Amino acid sequence: MNGKPCTRKYGGRNLVEEFGRIKEIDSVPAEANLPTVHGDFRIRIFNDPSTNLDHVALTLGKMGGPDPTPVRIHSECLTGDAFGSLRCDCGPQLDAALSIINKIGYGCLVYLRQEGRGIGLLAKIQAYNLQDQGADTLDANLLLGHPADARDYSLAATILNAVGTNRINLMTNNPDKVDQLTLLGVEVVKRMPLIVGVSEENKGYLGTKASRMGHTISDDDLDGP
Repeated sequence: MNGKPCTRKYGGRNLVEEFGRIKEIDSVPAEANLPTVHGDFRIRIFNDPSTNLDHVALTLGKMGGPDPTPVRIHSECLTGDAFGSLRCDCGPQLDAALSIINKIGYGCLVYLRQEGRGIGLLAKIQAYNLQDQGADTLDANLLLGHPADARDYSLAATILNAVGTNRINLMTNNPDKVDQLTLLGVEVVKRMPLIVGVSEENKGYLGTKASRMGHTISDDDLDGP
């Protein structure tokens, strides 16, 4: 280091001088347009300093209007969201929520970095191993010494306030998510069911969520059309 300020030259261009209003990289907002197959969203990143994890808000249209904002609070699922795993319904729920928001014309998807219902990716795959041996999705977590569901929605409430909405219609099959958000001061006007992605591979998983974890998924939902 020679003590001289970094000029960040790219292809002979001095970007710091060219965009003179940007003095330090940290002054650039973590917010941008994000065109997707489901519509043109706005992406905004929220860092949790306690974990140093980055969480996401995808918004479409204006927040905080007279009607409740359609909202999906989606916890990270690498295997379902990115790899298309059929062990869960997470990927289809993510796609469906974004499609619903686009169809309505406004809304927000909060993507929380709470992999494996909050136990992390490594433990989640360990739980999959136990499930392959016969444990259900709840018992697998307990056998590993983890809670059945370790997710915390306090950051989601903070993010919703930050994007300008606190009165929502929540896309979820999980009444506990509604209860937690209500306790955190978010007005959940209506719960919007999100039954998608049911397959032979995940019927047992979804059935356990219904029978043992209180999710509003009926036998008819599992049987399909």
